[in-house]
Amino acid sequence: MTLNVEFLVRTFFVALSGVPIALLVTVVALLFSVPVSFLLALTRINKVPIFSQLSRIYVSFVRGTPIIVQIFIIYNSVPLMLSSTLKQLNFTLNVEAIHPVWYAFIIFSFNTTALLIEVFRSALQTVDDTQYEAGLSVGLSRIHTYRRIIIPQILVTALPNLSTATINLIKATSLGYAISLYEITLRAKVEANFGYHYLEAYIDIFIVYLIVCSLVEYAYKRLENHVSKYKQIGGVRHA
Repeated sequence: MTLNVEFLVRTFFVALSGVPIALLVTVVALLFSVPVSFLLALTRINKVPIFSQLSRIYVSFVRGTPIIVQIFIIYNSVPLMLSSTLKQLNFTLNVEAIHPVWYAFIIFSFNTTALLIEVFRSALQTVDDTQYEAGLSVGLSRIHTYRRIIIPQILVTALPNLSTATINLIKATSLGYAISLYEITLRAKVEANFGYHYLEAYIDIFIVYLIVCSLVEYAYKRLENHVSKYKQIGGVRHA
């Protein structure tokens, strides 16, 4: 069996054309999950009643189930709940016409938020309680104390794990084919269907994801070097 080089080259650019969709889903999921997971991590650290327990259950559910199962559950349940809600409000909307990318936003935000809760919880534990108290003692509000003192320090610890989570999120978007999301994997597989050149298609998918993830990892490394000046020398904040 020999590789069809012409198909390999042509399909590489077809797969590459799916990168914007994969990155769009990644960016939207991160924009939602980063602030929400940070707030939920605070509820875990400060043992806020109800929210702390719910976030723990949420994290356990996401970490204990395959993402492909989460995709099928959300993709099949959201239209039913949306249709039922709209019907009660006497509002007409064809839920079957909703673009798959909207489901992808929900699915990957749901998954990533749970993973980042643990990232931020661990990072918050590396900052000594006295630094928070010192910020309040010099007249800073709670928000300004976190923005100017706490958050810059936790970024040093969180960025490597945030980088890993982002790369895993980009790779997870390849499962978008299960909901007909026309991203990298589905574009290449559709192209392969015409001539049954699946090996070449999978090689192209492999190369495209390798390039994208390597560039994202490099960007995070640069960002880590930039925030390393905030590296804390001192105690650890305990939950």
